Amino acid sequence: MTDTVREQDAELPLAGYTVAVTAARRKEELGALLDRRGARVVHAPAIRIVPLSDDTELVAATRRVLAAPVDLVVATTGVGFRGWLEAADAWDLPLVEHLSGSRVLARGPKARGAIRGGGLVDAWSPASESSAEVLEHLLSGAEGPLAGRRIAVQLHGDPLPDLVSGLRESGAEVLTVPVYRWVLPDDIAPVRRLVAAIVARGVDAVTFTSAPAAASLLQVAGELGQRDEMVAAFGDRVLAVAVGPVTAAPLDAAGIRSSQPGRARLGALAREVVARLPERDPVLQVGPHSLQVRGHAAVVDGRLVELPPGSLAVLRELARQPGRVVARAELVASLPGGGDGHAVEMAVTRLRAALGTPLVETVVKRGYRLKV
Repeated sequence: MTDTVREQDAELPLAGYTVAVTAARRKEELGALLDRRGARVVHAPAIRIVPLSDDTELVAATRRVLAAPVDLVVATTGVGFRGWLEAADAWDLPLVEHLSGSRVLARGPKARGAIRGGGLVDAWSPASESSAEVLEHLLSGAEGPLAGRRIAVQLHGDPLPDLVSGLRESGAEVLTVPVYRWVLPDDIAPVRRLVAAIVARGVDAVTFTSAPAAASLLQVAGELGQRDEMVAAFGDRVLAVAVGPVTAAPLDAAGIRSSQPGRARLGALAREVVARLPERDPVLQVGPHSLQVRGHAAVVDGRLVELPPGSLAVLRELARQPGRVVARAELVASLPGGGDGHAVEMAVTRLRAALGTPLVETVVKRGYRLKV
């Protein structure tokens, strides 16, 4: 990477950061939201959606639903419920007519819209848009006793084990309808590269919009023998951002803490990245100058300065304890790929040239420090 100053990018909140997108569906939309905020976006779809027309499992599930009257229906996603109705219509299965006498619950507003768009009536929807609140509502008796009743639950990749098992334990007959199935992508090379980038701290944040994508990334890391290293990287410098608690469940199980927006929406997910990434990197006052060290760049007095890896590693180490003299040996240890005292001197020389401002001071026979 060459030393570059891009003043026009300095005000963008994600300028200088690299953010990975693991989504398969709507990946361009999320990528555009992040790109407009200045991020360098890496696409690594961790899953592939099995098309409805190819999914015999959905046909079988729909026929089980049609085998007898259904008392309750839980629609979990708008696109999934709409896809189920459209697929049934294409297969000439009378699903809408069959469900017209059922009470249909929507997990969120998009599911509610799909219910109404399909010619059905939505009976109830939780304020939180969570499956946990749906389960709580049903177990409370608000829809009547559950024992012996037939409940169809539309799934969208995630098997929703808590919801399904909770309903079955209440005595209900639960019919799960997997509208889409997630599998590994045909080309897993981008996912493998993402695992390597996470381990090397080459990305600053990884976004997740579905639980299967999170599980898939962990699976690929395990197959590469790097699962523990990847988990450690998330605990160190790489930020995991999940669209909601359901998506975060595989990360939680692996011991990876994630940040989540208040609402499960792509726009809210992008705003969560904006809120969380810059706040971890403090703005330092170095004499009359301001300095913030970001993912692959620094912001100096409002200028975004992209730096080569060695210079960035030195600057990051100096910024950890502003004003403290950092010995050359410590800086050698921070260099990506290792090096020696001469490599540190070269990195500092390039750093000073790129910054264009005298922020780094040499302390003879001791090392270097920021001139705080």
